[in-house]
Amino acid sequence: MAKDKGTYYISTPIYYPSSNLHIGHTYCTVMADAMARFKRLQGYDVMFLTGTDEHGQKIQLLAQEKGVSPQEYVDEVVAGIKDLWKTMEISYDDFIRTTEDRHIKRVQAMFMKMYEKGDIYKGEYEGWYCTPCESFWTEAQLVDGKCPDCGRPVTKAKEEAYFFKLSSYADDLLKLFREKPEFLEPESRRNEMIAFIEQGLEDLCISRSTFDWGIPVPIDEKHVIYVWLDALTNYITALGWPDEPEKYEKYWPADVHLVGKEIVRFHSIIWPAMLMSAGLPLPKQVRGHGWLLMGGEKVSKSKAAKGLDVIDPVVLIDRYGIDALKYFLLREYTFGQDGTFTNEVMLKRLNYDLANDLGNLVSRTVSMIEKYNGGFVPDLTEEGRCRDEVDYDAQLKEVALGAAPKVEKNMDDFKFNMALEEIWILVRRANKYIDETMPWALAKDEAMKPRLDNVLHNLAEAIRIISILIHPYMHTTSDAIRKQMGLWYSDVAWEDAFTFEMMCGEQVKKGKAIFPRLDIEKELEELYKIGAETAAAKGADVNIPLELKDEIEYDDFDKLDLRVGTILSAEKHPKADKLLVFQVKMGTEKRQIISGVAEDFKPEECVGQKVVVVANLKPRKLRGLESKGMLLFADNVVDGKERCEFVTTRADDGNPVT
Repeated sequence: MAKDKGTYYISTPIYYPSSNLHIGHTYCTVMADAMARFKRLQGYDVMFLTGTDEHGQKIQLLAQEKGVSPQEYVDEVVAGIKDLWKTMEISYDDFIRTTEDRHIKRVQAMFMKMYEKGDIYKGEYEGWYCTPCESFWTEAQLVDGKCPDCGRPVTKAKEEAYFFKLSSYADDLLKLFREKPEFLEPESRRNEMIAFIEQGLEDLCISRSTFDWGIPVPIDEKHVIYVWLDALTNYITALGWPDEPEKYEKYWPADVHLVGKEIVRFHSIIWPAMLMSAGLPLPKQVRGHGWLLMGGEKVSKSKAAKGLDVIDPVVLIDRYGIDALKYFLLREYTFGQDGTFTNEVMLKRLNYDLANDLGNLVSRTVSMIEKYNGGFVPDLTEEGRCRDEVDYDAQLKEVALGAAPKVEKNMDDFKFNMALEEIWILVRRANKYIDETMPWALAKDEAMKPRLDNVLHNLAEAIRIISILIHPYMHTTSDAIRKQMGLWYSDVAWEDAFTFEMMCGEQVKKGKAIFPRLDIEKELEELYKIGAETAAAKGADVNIPLELKDEIEYDDFDKLDLRVGTILSAEKHPKADKLLVFQVKMGTEKRQIISGVAEDFKPEECVGQKVVVVANLKPRKLRGLESKGMLLFADNVVDGKERCEFVTTRADDGNPVT
């Protein structure tokens, strides 16, 4: 059991339930989950908070469009968000909803605390309002007359409102950034916020009076508390402030608020100023991560509906597993920087790192222990130590024991990709160790059995350490590896990653491949098809490639003789329920043609139809009756059901179809 190291409080933003979440939200939550799991493994008492921001005009309008109440609307969307986090095995400790009673009464207490300080006053707001962002803007802040955050149209708004004296905290905020630069990371975000403050802060509108879906202002119920005061306060209302302070006193101030760069301003300027006004401690740190980009643009809910590159995390999980998606998101991108998401980049990462490196290492090692030592991990012996000019054993051990401290350092800096790179240095070193020591060659010489045992032992130890190191990021994979390595009896303990010689006598058992190798071209085709079908279902204009048989040449097509015919009669085949027997006239010739379309047509409705006939098809017998030719049909969807339709024409009988 890891030694208790104190508390650690990490939060994601609370997500706005206007529609289903996309992979951008998943990215932030996966990072927070990995950090929470890592800190728990180290021995911290962790508080990991996430949730939903459920008030505002946008929600009210969406609910009206659907003909439901705002509460009914958000209840349905939030249920889907919780299902997603359950599917992704997100280990949050609390899920706060801003419509919960515990939150509502505490937000009102926060309002009163700031009001009693003299920092809230009533006035009138006139400016430009972006409903999707729930943000007011001045004329100077607009970009091409549109919202500077999302680029969508804004509307002129004028209404009575309460204001927070944000402008009076400008000096305090600048002092915070300069005396405690670690408060906001990375540095690029901090510089942006300093520049924003130096341009001059305006007082902040914190209430609305033109709609009622929100928390009532306690001193004036004609107003509802505006979204940012409502939403930001969740980080302490979830802890019980101010009426149930035990958890608040234990975990606050938060160690880190993890947020997207588009809401850094709210978390590093508005939120600290609110806390200063209320006389409460500030969080220790705000970290703003970059965006996932597709085609050079930020992933958003609106773009998610139109894109052909799959961004529904559930689709990716269903095909590749939870751990594969988590690994990719954490390994591929540098914290704080934007990163481009494509299916091809993801699939290559999964193949190279997970299938080729990690999966192959575990599979080879377990197979060799089963084959060369009866399935039991051998002990180390002096007789079997490395006697080569290069001490490969020592090199492997050095890399293995050096990994955990490097992972810790990178995790403290939120460098998830570099932490995983340090682990993969060990994975690749262990694979190289196999090639250097060549256990298959040692197994051919009985005198080399002690040496072979040591090699197998060292590989098992390296994999044991790897299983510990990857646990915060891929706990399901870690457990699967430990089961194959015979470590099912032992819980993962972080301190065990600092010791090499721990295994002796464990019985390994090969299981299914940890990460099967993927056919990238085939997977890309499937993902494109899924994305296109999803986009088309949502009304997007997409071009979905047809699934075709092998290509033919023009000469092949020229062999077909297509003629126009008229159906003279039709009846059911006496020996086959699915077949119809047609008598077809083409010019002066009458033919019998049989087709398997009885489920789609009544015989009497076929008579008189102009049809296209493959006239030079070799005759064949179908259940005792000769069919001389083929009628052409096309698939169609009628009332949601597929059925055949005649390929028809207005040309005269017997004429070629050109």
